[in-house]
Amino acid sequence: MSDEMPAKVPSTDKEKRKQISVGQIPVLENVKNIKDSFNRHLHYTCVKDRNVATNKDYYEALAHTVRDELCSRWIKTQQLYYKKDPKRVYYLSLEYYLGRSLTNMMMNVGLKNVCDEALYQLGMELEELEAEEADAGLGNGGLGRLAACFMDSMATLGIPAYGYGLRYDYGIFEQKIQHGQQVEIPDEWLRFGNVWEHARPEYSMPIHLYGRTICDASGYNYTWIDTKVVYAVAYDMPVPGYGKNSTTNTMRLWSVKSPKDFDLGYFQKGDYITAVLDRNEAENITRVLYPNDNMFEGKELRLKQEYVMVSATLQDIVRRYKQAEFGSQHPVRDVFDSFPDKVAIQLNDTHPALGVPELMRILLDVEKLPWEKAWDICTRTFAYTNHTVLPEALERWPVELMEKLLPRHLIIIYAINHHFLELVKSKYPGDDARLGRMSIIEEEPFKRVNMAHLAIVGSHAVNGVAALHTEILKRSVFKDFYELYPDRFQNKTNGITPRRWLLLCNPGLSEVISERIGEDWVTELSQLRQLEAMNEDIKLLKDFDRVKQENKITLAALIKQNYGIEVNTDSIFDVHVKRIHEYKRQLLNVLHIITMYNRLKALPDSKFVPRTIMIGGKAAPGYYMAKLIIKLILAVAKVVNNDPVVKDNLKVIFLENYRVSMAEKIIPATDLSEQISTAGTEASGTGNMKFQLNGALTIGTLDGANVEMREEMGQDNIFIFGMTVDEVEAEKKAGYDPRIYYESNAELKLCIDQIAGDTFAPEGTFQHIADDLLNHDRFFLLKDYQSYIECQEEVSRTFTNRGVWLRMCVNNVASAGKFSSDRTISEYAKDIWNVKPIHDEEESSV
Repeated sequence: MSDEMPAKVPSTDKEKRKQISVGQIPVLENVKNIKDSFNRHLHYTCVKDRNVATNKDYYEALAHTVRDELCSRWIKTQQLYYKKDPKRVYYLSLEYYLGRSLTNMMMNVGLKNVCDEALYQLGMELEELEAEEADAGLGNGGLGRLAACFMDSMATLGIPAYGYGLRYDYGIFEQKIQHGQQVEIPDEWLRFGNVWEHARPEYSMPIHLYGRTICDASGYNYTWIDTKVVYAVAYDMPVPGYGKNSTTNTMRLWSVKSPKDFDLGYFQKGDYITAVLDRNEAENITRVLYPNDNMFEGKELRLKQEYVMVSATLQDIVRRYKQAEFGSQHPVRDVFDSFPDKVAIQLNDTHPALGVPELMRILLDVEKLPWEKAWDICTRTFAYTNHTVLPEALERWPVELMEKLLPRHLIIIYAINHHFLELVKSKYPGDDARLGRMSIIEEEPFKRVNMAHLAIVGSHAVNGVAALHTEILKRSVFKDFYELYPDRFQNKTNGITPRRWLLLCNPGLSEVISERIGEDWVTELSQLRQLEAMNEDIKLLKDFDRVKQENKITLAALIKQNYGIEVNTDSIFDVHVKRIHEYKRQLLNVLHIITMYNRLKALPDSKFVPRTIMIGGKAAPGYYMAKLIIKLILAVAKVVNNDPVVKDNLKVIFLENYRVSMAEKIIPATDLSEQISTAGTEASGTGNMKFQLNGALTIGTLDGANVEMREEMGQDNIFIFGMTVDEVEAEKKAGYDPRIYYESNAELKLCIDQIAGDTFAPEGTFQHIADDLLNHDRFFLLKDYQSYIECQEEVSRTFTNRGVWLRMCVNNVASAGKFSSDRTISEYAKDIWNVKPIHDEEESSV
């Protein structure tokens, strides 16, 4: 079958431009308007002409052209919300992994084809201008990217929503590979400004830190005094919905400024130099994103970031609740009885959990509500999403640090805990052990505030992000809380936006799908299920194969350009991209690479299905083992790629500085997606969904959303290996000894001996990895090794049967409908937020 399907890349500009995206043919009048606007911005915004302008200028002119179109939609949306005064969703996240915005904005407002045609007539290539935009890397990985997908879906569905976070001057670090290891470089994503943001200094909010509290004679009324004050300045970005829906929501990011910027008198007191230099202490709060993923660091700066975000946000929410944002026609709300009927606040993990005591502070100290009423409002307003089961990832702030930085909040947290433990006592009298487990204040090994417990107690809904993950929360991590609040727990399986992760990044496949089933799938991903009945259609299979080969050839050219390595486009493109962490088991992938290498060396003339293995991801700067794993991957790649015996059969590529814009090129070209975390450790995963949607097959464990993916597509369309969650728990209880598997498996023993020896490092650099595997192996790599190897052999056999492989690809795409973030957000809106879409009747009637 593969011989009948030659790979072909569009060879002319005309052919390339046919594959831009699903959408209407550009209207000449609209093209002229875009050209006129582009030239106007080039002249009057960039202050350049075509003689001196660079691609950076052209990008900025185009972005401003698109922004002009967005602004009218943006204002209309806010006017509509003002007019209808709906309940609004406030999504609080310390991370938003946005990537690039230009193409996504153009696509959602229906300008992509028009802009492409206009640029073509001006002699420019859209792709070249897209590349000028820096990724907005305001997130570490999955949690931040999920938040970005959710914002897209809320706008597309017409949900009245605001996304709140921090405007970091420096995003997730830029990863450089130097001397065979990761080096971190600051990510200056704002070096040339951000076209998409609009500063709102009129909404600057004072943030109080440090100080002390005093209480009046009643013992109830507290005053927080002697504080240091900083200001959070709002920067707004538009979030347009897709297509005919003209909803454009707002993402408001806070940037901290010194109070000296707001007090000119300060500069008149004599020491001007000191006044200027002192600004740094305040502004450092939002200087840089903490580069941690599933690893809690109890740093004071991080706690400041979390509090600044929730304090500025809640002040803004209360301001908006008390009086509508536009004008003064609405009466001022001076009572808070209806606050939960107008406000839904979603805590994206525990990072914004300080919102609970902060709202209580505002209601108690500012609005003078009694405790019982304030607490009722608080719990009816907040909902909490948990994203991890790993103990090292759960936030636990030292009481000593909390008392120093937020003394009033610590008093409130102690009061919340007191009332909560009284409830637990009444439900479970005499169960002191349960009281200790459930307390928000942990006593050992030292006094700490358990932020997950605070979020659960202060919310009316708690959700996991995959069915398996939610079950683990119920029966293990938060078992006591589930027994106390069984109605509070629910599942909301994660999703991805099909606009960015298929329509934008894979226009070829988008066209193939739309030719068969129409374009409704872009907003109703369940429509893809129609493809299932077509999986015997030879023409469809050929089209799937053709698009995949085109994407592989494009990616191979980028690999050649960036790394100087020629890869075989007929090989399996085997991709493992995500944050580098021991539980994600990039090291298991390395053991497979070494096993294949050893087999090729032993039998160079044997029949071997060629593989190009790509691994990408960043390790947190302070995570020694993760950085050592990257070093090992690079060392193994150096040996494998330079061995003449291996030839084109095996290549290993480490993808430097993996980020959203790179994912948009890699995912459409992938044949095999590696989702191999130890069962019970990955909450959900969303990379697995992106690969599935783009027709890659998955090799994985029954972990996270892999379980539901298998249910949707059937077990014959996914490669599953390894222990289940129950088997992992049983192995732990039995007393796992990894050396048993080392001694009993000759291939595995050879791999580990080579890692410990000088095969890949003359000085035995990787002895620590070998020792850890043999003495600890916390994530059961040696136990799952043989199952993984056998499953990979099945992958190779299946890949050679092109008909079977391609039908599996079609079935993967057809079954991806459940994993749309539109479905996830619809469930949040119905089951947790109790909000409904708001549309302009005039707009929808056109």
